[in-house]
Amino acid sequence: MTRTLALLTLSALALGAADNTLTPEEKKEGFRLLFDGKTYKNFRDPSKETPPGDSWTIEDGCLTTLPKALRQEDLITAKAYGDFELRFSWKVSEGGNTGLKYRQQRTVYLDPKQMKGPFEANVQKQIDSPTVERAKLAADAKGQEYTVAFEMQLIDDLRHPDAKKSEDRKTGALYSMLAPTKHPAHPAGEWNDARLILKGTHFEHWINGELVLSGTLDDPAGLASLKHRWENGPAVYEILAHEKLTGQFSLQHHGDKVWFKNLRIKEN
Repeated sequence: MTRTLALLTLSALALGAADNTLTPEEKKEGFRLLFDGKTYKNFRDPSKETPPGDSWTIEDGCLTTLPKALRQEDLITAKAYGDFELRFSWKVSEGGNTGLKYRQQRTVYLDPKQMKGPFEANVQKQIDSPTVERAKLAADAKGQEYTVAFEMQLIDDLRHPDAKKSEDRKTGALYSMLAPTKHPAHPAGEWNDARLILKGTHFEHWINGELVLSGTLDDPAGLASLKHRWENGPAVYEILAHEKLTGQFSLQHHGDKVWFKNLRIKEN
């Protein structure tokens, strides 16, 4: 019994040590590690922003959000990507909401004190006549950075109200555009594995080894849904409807506690 427990303990430690590393097979396939479990290397480092970002931290080998941040900001890659396959692990807290946003086209900074009416209208206003500059914010000032990008939705489907609005807001969806065909995500608080594949306008969303959605970013039905969502902010629709086929991607901060690890990418 003692020997068995010892072997189980060693196995558990071995599995833990595998986090944020590449398997021999992934190395052969050309994957590289985006997160080493310790630093923001390969991401826009929040601590080097002016004023310093307070939305993200690194704990227990994970990139994780700080929900009560003064400045709610996504964690954005330092580099832009074209065609690629991304593999990563994620989990959300109960009632949590996040996403993997990709093919980022631009960012829009918002001041919560100035926001009135629909969120989309506030984004449009800042695109038309920007009044907020992040670098000029006081150290204790609130702010919100919105990334104009496509989004692979990652959410607590059972508890979060957004997931109950429509199928195209559940885990694996192309957010507010196309709904997933399957729902293999684990319950909130448990780890999930995901894959995102991009080739031109073609995309694939995988959750826990299952292809939950594939299609094109210029799908007419998806663009119609996007246009409806952004009827109060048509600039965002126009930007995404005429996307550049390269862009940064980001881990979304949506005000909830979420975790990411094991980010590996292969560029094609």
